[in-house]
Amino acid sequence: QVHLVESGGGLVQAGGSLRLSCAASGRPVSSYAMGWFRQAPGKEREFVAGISWSGGSTYYGDSAKGRFTISRDNAKNTVYLQMNSLKPEDTAVYYCAVRLAQNIGTIVPEYNYWGQGTQVTVSS
Repeated sequence: QVHLVESGGGLVQAGGSLRLSCAASGRPVSSYAMGWFRQAPGKEREFVAGISWSGGSTYYGDSAKGRFTISRDNAKNTVYLQMNSLKPEDTAVYYCAVRLAQNIGTIVPEYNYWGQGTQVTVSS
């Protein structure tokens, strides 16, 4: 069992930055890919970014390319999402997830454990 806790969300003005963190407990996640998703009201959960077990590979959804950076610290069992140049359309609940595989997944069913989410609100 893996327990994930996200933090770092909040209210920020357009153009600003936030850094989300996701701490895993219960079982080491250093052997598994991890990802960030987001869900806005009335919309489906959307892939934002993923990172392989070693951190050597990353992949981004179209909305995140060029603005967001995913990273991980396996010694701390933590994954991060640095978000820059935020836009109002980035407003959503952001979730981190663990995929019980080494390679990155990009859809919800590929992930096995989920955090409770952290709200990000970007004002115009």
